Parts: sequence; C-alpha cells; structure tokens
Amino acid sequence: MKGWFDAFRNDGGPTLYSYSNRTPVTGDVSLITIFVLFGTVFVAFLLIFPGIRKERLTTFLTVTLVVFVGMTINVALLGSTWHTSTATIVSSYSAYSRQRMTAEIGGYIGLMHINITYRVLPESADMGDVEYNERFYWRKPHEMTDCFKDALFRGTPFPIVSLAEYFSLHQEGFSWGGKYREAGYYASVMLWTSFASWSMTGLLLVMVPRYGAYGMVFTGLCMLFTNLTYWSLLPCDPLVAHVDGSILIFNFGWNYWLVLVAGIAFLLAGVVITAIDMIFPHSFSTILEVDYDTPYDRHVIIEESFDTRRKDFRRKMGRIEDSFSDQFMSQVSSKLVNGNKEDHRGMVNRGYVSHPSDLQEDSSKGNWSYPFPPTPRRVV
Repeated sequence: MKGWFDAFRNDGGPTLYSYSNRTPVTGDVSLITIFVLFGTVFVAFLLIFPGIRKERLTTFLTVTLVVFVGMTINVALLGSTWHTSTATIVSSYSAYSRQRMTAEIGGYIGLMHINITYRVLPESADMGDVEYNERFYWRKPHEMTDCFKDALFRGTPFPIVSLAEYFSLHQEGFSWGGKYREAGYYASVMLWTSFASWSMTGLLLVMVPRYGAYGMVFTGLCMLFTNLTYWSLLPCDPLVAHVDGSILIFNFGWNYWLVLVAGIAFLLAGVVITAIDMIFPHSFSTILEVDYDTPYDRHVIIEESFDTRRKDFRRKMGRIEDSFSDQFMSQVSSKLVNGNKEDHRGMVNRGYVSHPSDLQEDSSKGNWSYPFPPTPRRVV
C-alpha cells in the first residue's frame, strides 16, 4: 500500500497543505451562494414552465422579476461594488524597499466594508505569484481601526496599507471612512426594509395579486430610496486616493446600478399591474395563486357570483312580470265577466211554471241551488 497512504507527506509526517484557500473579492463565497440559491429556484421554475397552459406570459414575467429583485437585494447587502476604483501602480512590496514592481490595486467599497486587492502583473515575473485580498470592516465604530492595526501587525503589503489609511475613521486627518460608514449604514437599513417588503409581496402575489402589485410599488420605491440615500450621504469632496504616484478615483459600481435597475423595474411592473386591475378588475392572474383553477378560485367565485346575480335578477323580473300579468289579466277578465253579465241579464218570470211535474222533477234533483225558488201557480 505504499504510495497510497503517503501521498503529500514528507518523511512520514502529516499531510502538508501548502496552498491557501483565500477567496478574492471577485469570487466571494457568500455571493456565489446567493447566485446558486436563486438560480436553483429559477431553474426549477423553468423545468415546470412547459407544463403551464394558462397565464403563461404573466406567470413567467412575475416569477422572473420577483426572483431577480430578491437576488439583487441580497447581493447588494453583501456585495463589495457600491463604489469602486482600480489602477496600475509601480511600487515596492514593503515600506523602505528599493525593489519596484508593476501591480494592479483595486478598492471595492461595500455597505459595511471595503475590499482592497493587490495583484502583481506578469511583467514582474521575478516576484512570482503575488495576490492579496484584504477586507476591512466598519460595522462598529472602532472596527476599522482595529482591522487597520491588525493589517500593520501582519505585514500587509505597503500599497494596501496606504489605501486603507484613507478609510480610517477620523484618524490621520481623514474623514472619508466615517462618511462611507454612515452612507452604508442607512443604505443597508433601507435594503432590509426592501427585503421585508419583497417577502410580503411574494406572499401577497400568491394570496391576493392586487395587493401584491401594491407591494411591488412599495418595494421599488424602497430600493430607489436606497440609491438616493447612499448617493446623498457620500462625501461632499470625492475621494481621490494617491498610492505611489497613481491616482484612484472612485465611481459607482455594479451593485449600485443593479439596485437602481431592479427598483425601477419593480416599480413600473407594480404600476402597470395596478392600472390594469383598475381598468379591468380581476383580470391579472398567475398560476401561483393558492386556489388557482379550483372551485375556490377568485375568478370562478366572481363568475359564479355574477351568474347568481343574473339568475336572481331574472327570477325577480319574472316574478314581477308574472304578478303584473296576473293582475292585468284578472282585471281584464273581471271587466269582461261583468260586461257579459250586464249584457245577457234579462227579465225573470217568477210566476210561470211549465208543468206541475217539472216541480217534482226539480225537487227530486240533488242539492242544486237555484237563484230564485219556484213559486206555485195560484189556482183561481
């Protein structure tokens, strides 16, 4: 079994893991997890989409937009590209060193942190593979100071320390760190509000699509207000960092623009659905509704209520017509009967009887009631 259990071991010692597994800012594990999670949900929806026979367009657009907005909110909360800048510098690896190398440095500012990357370009082949990614947090008032001191203690490359010094909270004469921390704090509050509204919007779209459209409008407004808050709280004097003769000018990154686009799309979708529902009530529908295409579906209930109202109306109108016709016919018939009685009424001869035997026959009949009883003829 030699060669099987002694792999990666030297002189019978334990396995040597000589390669670090540090994750660069462009491949953050948390962001990859969010992409995989929402991508799995959307792929599952695409697998069942061919079996949908009704409301295909509205269902596809609604699900796609909801998944996209939810992913955008989570990525923006954990992302590091709200304000970014990159530059190529020629500097020393450590302070007071005469050796110069060409490298690329980048600053990626998130809501509660900044990532600073440092990568030596292939032109400086004698230095080998040098790549750094350092994250400095400012979630607490003194956390940025502690991270900065820890970077100095660990011997972080000099360009990274030089750029991180600009974000130290009100130290060394720099105040940009406090402004970025304030902007990130209030923007994160608005994003968490957007996330709560987005969650409620998903439930409302399943239960009552009309109120789901209202939730889409509110969520879109919260996301747009997030962009407005972050933009308004940025430093009045833009940050221009100088690192070994190179200049880094920070601009809005793709996280900022992604939230802006998603907020506008969600807001417009909510407004359009609300307008359609007002003009054509109860016309917007998706297959995501709880009672869709069942006897308890709101469309079925509405149609049945309309049919019931029509039937009740017809029944009432029929009764009214029948009662009116009955009254009219009774009045007409009564007038006709009275007219016939008056026309055919004649003189009654009470004193005439045809024959005495007729009286016996008449008396022998059943209990027939005659209008006038017969009067016997008087014999003189």
